[in-house]
Amino acid sequence: MRRTGLCLVFAFGIVPLFQGQQNADQPGALSNEVLKYVRVQAPKVVLTHVRVIDGTGRAAVDDQNLVIEGGKIMAIQPGADVAAEKDAQVLDLHGYTVMPGIVGMHNHLFYAARPNLDSQWHGNPPVLVPQMTFSAPRLYLAGGVTTMRTTGSVETYTDLNLRREIDAGHLPGPHIDVTGPYLEGSGSYFIQMHELKDADEARQLVDYWADRGVTSFKAYMNITRAELKAAIDEAHQRGIKVTGHLCSVTYKEAAELGIDDLEHGFFENTEYDPGKKPDVCSEGNGKPTLQRLAPESAEAKELIDTLVKHHVAVTSTLPVFESGGMPGRPPLRQAMLDALSPQAREAYLYRRQRPASQQTSGSARGDSTDLIKQDMQLEHAFAMAGGLLLAGPDPTGNGGVVPGFGDQREIELLVEAGFSPVEAIKVATLNGAVYLGKQDQIGSVAVGKNADLVVMKGDPSTKISDVENVEIVFKDGVGYDSEKLLESVRGRYGEY
Repeated sequence: MRRTGLCLVFAFGIVPLFQGQQNADQPGALSNEVLKYVRVQAPKVVLTHVRVIDGTGRAAVDDQNLVIEGGKIMAIQPGADVAAEKDAQVLDLHGYTVMPGIVGMHNHLFYAARPNLDSQWHGNPPVLVPQMTFSAPRLYLAGGVTTMRTTGSVETYTDLNLRREIDAGHLPGPHIDVTGPYLEGSGSYFIQMHELKDADEARQLVDYWADRGVTSFKAYMNITRAELKAAIDEAHQRGIKVTGHLCSVTYKEAAELGIDDLEHGFFENTEYDPGKKPDVCSEGNGKPTLQRLAPESAEAKELIDTLVKHHVAVTSTLPVFESGGMPGRPPLRQAMLDALSPQAREAYLYRRQRPASQQTSGSARGDSTDLIKQDMQLEHAFAMAGGLLLAGPDPTGNGGVVPGFGDQREIELLVEAGFSPVEAIKVATLNGAVYLGKQDQIGSVAVGKNADLVVMKGDPSTKISDVENVEIVFKDGVGYDSEKLLESVRGRYGEY
């Protein structure tokens, strides 16, 4: 059976991938809905003559055979032709590369929408974040994301139920680390977020959602130090980590309180913002501080040293800044535009053609090219100093950043920030697994690990844009057809 670009060899000649229907009620069985998007599934799968980027930062290794059995990587051997055998699928992957599945560490299952947005960037309140429970998981998986953290949820019960359905094989999508509802103080920008009253309520919220199965928490812009400290302490007692998109609390304060991760690179630190008051988000939203933190400055070195000593990770989310703060950047790929609903596509185009009066905002989405490049330098300096840099696109920006596609773009932008292609891939794969404590199961291509793999045409170790050429995504040893997943959500992202 021959497919475009890839050759699939079967033991008994040309046969369909599936004979009959699997029983979705059997443990581990995939539902008929999921099977529609499966391209490779057999007790044994052999990827022959493939280039391997293992996710550790080491150089790519050409012409390898990779054997998958029982959802695990069983062998990595020098490339060789393999005869067809019973109950096995052999893929000839000359010209292809395999890398670990992406571990997306700032991903969402919702979409940010401004009602009645027009070409002058006028809209009506309130800003809303409708849930993308159907389209987002498929887009992530199609783009090579096999594990993701929701990094703040709005419909937490929905996210928990979605994780259950995906894990049961009833719906397609990546493995999900479900983050609880945002830990937000008073004055939230989003009407769908609960506002904490005090530290005691922060503890109660952490306990309530930990009891219901969330596996991480995210603090937000208006939380106080007392509320953040209470949430961190309670979460740590439950073995759960806390990240933060901060503003009212500075990076140094958060590190000293015990936070595990900080979102959006170095954009959201407000330590040196003029007029910054304790527990209050500054008017500058971190822009003055970033302007001051030249990578070679004493302040930057001190901050990086503080974060490394306190074992605080930093999550790079470069695509969301590029989409709103770097004019003249490449347009969205056609496949991305095809995924957007008509309204989401319109909002995206308005965003790219935003009037000059909207370009000078101090918010994250109005930052200049110079500031974004400075953040890139700080992220690189943090990683070189031994900090754990994570990656995720923050795909909520009115279509400017789209699940899956944004995760690929993040890797490309890390290369622009100074990382080599294989280093950037490590940030987006193994580093996330290390943060989640799952490095023994996922994050790199190694014997004994889960077969969570991305197969793409070309060689992203020499041409990073080849990371976009995803054709098959293996999750737990099952190979999903990227094109079919994308086709299933054409025109739906931004709708549901």
